[in-house]
Amino acid sequence: MPPTGSSVGRRALAGSRDVRVAVFTGSHEGPPSHRVAAAAFAADLARAGHGIVYGGGRVGLMGTVADAALEAGGEVVGVIPQHLVDDEVAHPGLPRLDVVDSMHERKARMSELADVFVALPGAAGTLEELFEAWTWGMLGLHDKPTALIDVDGFWQPLLAQLRRMVDDGYLDGSRLEALGVVTDAAGLLAFVDGYEHPARKWTAPPAGPSVA
Repeated sequence: MPPTGSSVGRRALAGSRDVRVAVFTGSHEGPPSHRVAAAAFAADLARAGHGIVYGGGRVGLMGTVADAALEAGGEVVGVIPQHLVDDEVAHPGLPRLDVVDSMHERKARMSELADVFVALPGAAGTLEELFEAWTWGMLGLHDKPTALIDVDGFWQPLLAQLRRMVDDGYLDGSRLEALGVVTDAAGLLAFVDGYEHPARKWTAPPAGPSVA
């Protein structure tokens, strides 16, 4: 179960040095433009004084994000399950690497440590992490912003599918409107600064009058 609530307000996120952005992204590198964008995003966050929490790997865009943020002097926290440490994919240069027992614990720990969730390009694991964090917010388990970092239009097909879900009545339009779509760190911070979390999906009806 993820922690409820948000550890800092949205205004604090835009101006404080004590917040972290959870970055979900791929364990493969993707095209060069994605690597450049991921490095710039991480470095810009670090220079703005914001920390990063991510999956703790040294490979793919995950490693690119960590290396760029560290080089820019930022705080980087990795969270990785023991089986991936055993597979030697853990980043060896992290000041803090939390090793957990399972993938479930990894996501719960990242949720606990982060104040906002973002997805850079990636594959199935990135989508799974993104949707779980976004869904937890819908259910009222946290009120933290969630956003897509849309590099080269990477997330546009996904957004088209989400709009189809709205059109067909499976997804409330306010949920989709609350999902940020930005292209860089400055855009993310602007989105967070104006973020208003939608009402939780399910709310118990008010108690009726007692009957004597």
